[in-house]
Amino acid sequence: MSSEERDCRAIHRPVLMQEVVELLSLRPGALIVDGTVGMGGHSEALLEEYPAIEIVGIDCDEEALSIAKERLAPFGDRIHLVHGNYRDCVNMLGNLGVDRIDGFLLDLGLSSLQLDRSERGFSFRASGPLDMRMDRISGVSAADLVNDASAEELSELISRYGEERFARRIAAAIVAARTKGRIETTDELARLVFDAIPRKFHPPHIHPATRTFQALRIVVNDELDNLKKGLEAGFSVLSAGGVMAVIDFHSLEDRIVKGFFRYKALSCICPPDLPVCMCDKKVEMEVMTKHPITPTQEEIAANPRSRSAKLRAARKLHVEN
Repeated sequence: MSSEERDCRAIHRPVLMQEVVELLSLRPGALIVDGTVGMGGHSEALLEEYPAIEIVGIDCDEEALSIAKERLAPFGDRIHLVHGNYRDCVNMLGNLGVDRIDGFLLDLGLSSLQLDRSERGFSFRASGPLDMRMDRISGVSAADLVNDASAEELSELISRYGEERFARRIAAAIVAARTKGRIETTDELARLVFDAIPRKFHPPHIHPATRTFQALRIVVNDELDNLKKGLEAGFSVLSAGGVMAVIDFHSLEDRIVKGFFRYKALSCICPPDLPVCMCDKKVEMEVMTKHPITPTQEEIAANPRSRSAKLRAARKLHVEN
C-alpha cells in the first residue's frame, strides 16, 4: 500500500457507522453483503461489533479493494472480498456457494480515495484527468462523454442527473470550448461550468460545477440503474428477518431507495377506485426508518462530507418458496 493510500485510509470516516451497526443487529453466524465495501470502514466496524459474523465485501474499485484487503486481513476467513458490481451479487454469492444472506448494506457515497486523488477525476478541487470511472478498466470516461456527446445529449444528462437549471447554457459552453481542442481535465470543465452559470445564480454553499460533475459521474458509472437492479438483487437473496440498509447522498438515489422500500411494504397496488383487491400483492418488507437517519451535528463537524447522507433500512418479512 502506498503512503498516499495509507493517508486516504487514515482520513476516511465511514458515514453513520454506529447507526448502521445498530440497525443491522446481527445474530451470531450471520452472513451479510457489504455491496460497496470501499476501504472497509463499515465492514471493519461490523466485524468488530459482531465477532461471530461473516461478510462478503463487493466493490468495483480495485484500488479501494486493495486497501480493504489489508485493513480487514486481521479478520481472516470472516471476510471475503470480490471485485465487481453489487448489482451482480446473486451470481457472486452463487460462486461462493451462498444462496441466502442476513443483511445487505450499501453506502453510495464516494470515498476519500476517490475524491482526494486527482488522477481519479472525481473532484474539481485539483486538476486531474476527466475520468470518473469507479472501475478504471471498463466503460467510457467522463472525458469521452464531454467531448463526444451532442449539445442536446449533454443538456439532457446534466439536467436529469444533476438537476441543474442551467444545463443548456453549460452544454453550449462545453460544445463551444471543444471546437478549440478536447476538454481533458477536471479544472478545465469546472472553469467552463463556473463561467456558464450567471454569477448571481452561483449556489452559496457548493461549487457551481458540483451538479454537472454529479451528472457525469452518474452516467459514466450507470449508478441509478445499478442501484435499482442492486436493490432487487439484494432483496432476492435476503433471508426472512434480514435487514437491508442503504446510505444515499442525493435526491435521485433517495427517491429510488424510498420508493423501493415503500413498494415492498405495500399490501395492495390496485387502483384506489377498485372495490375489491385483485393484485395479490403481499407485504414483503417492514420499513424500519419512518424518516431517514441523518448525521448528527457532531459527525458533520468531524466529517463535512457526511452532511447530505441519509440512511434508510427495511426488514424482509418472508421468503417465497
